[in-house]
Amino acid sequence: METFIAVAIGVGLSAACGFRVFVPLLIMNLASISGYLHLGSGFEWIGSYPATVVFATATIIEIFAYYIPWLDHILDVVATPAAIIAGMVATASVVTNVSPLLKWVLALIAGGGAAAVVQGATSTIRLKSTALTAGIGNPVVATAEWIGAAITALLAIVVPLICLALILLLIIFVVRKAGRLLFGRKIESHS
Repeated sequence: METFIAVAIGVGLSAACGFRVFVPLLIMNLASISGYLHLGSGFEWIGSYPATVVFATATIIEIFAYYIPWLDHILDVVATPAAIIAGMVATASVVTNVSPLLKWVLALIAGGGAAAVVQGATSTIRLKSTALTAGIGNPVVATAEWIGAAITALLAIVVPLICLALILLLIIFVVRKAGRLLFGRKIESHS
């Protein structure tokens, strides 16, 4: 059960990285420093004071940069691989007591996958906002994204199983929406 909880925490933190790359890393850092989050061997640096300075600075820059109209699109392009990598690191850093192979398979598939799905969804929303509002609505999207990152990261640490359930619902919603876009019809379950 302990490993399942760790995976739930990791997937939740990874999904939060899909909203914003550095907000969840800062929350992980602060939770680790306060003793609330245990990081696995080799990932203790995430909970260090120098990392606090780096993550806090990067978080502030990342949040404010998304409010600059032309820069938000460039950041989305760069943020996609960064979010996936951050998601993989987030999952790998909290999943302990498993073989290194299993840890990295979980980090790659569950962590990177959760970050990729959320990042893809937020990028799509930003593109739609840009198209429908000529970019005027993008600050609202940017605000929702960093708040979503903070809430998701906090939920992942405090109530990981509820967070995991919410992420699974989000993934199902995104997959159904993608199916409608790709195939032009509603995907129905056959039971």
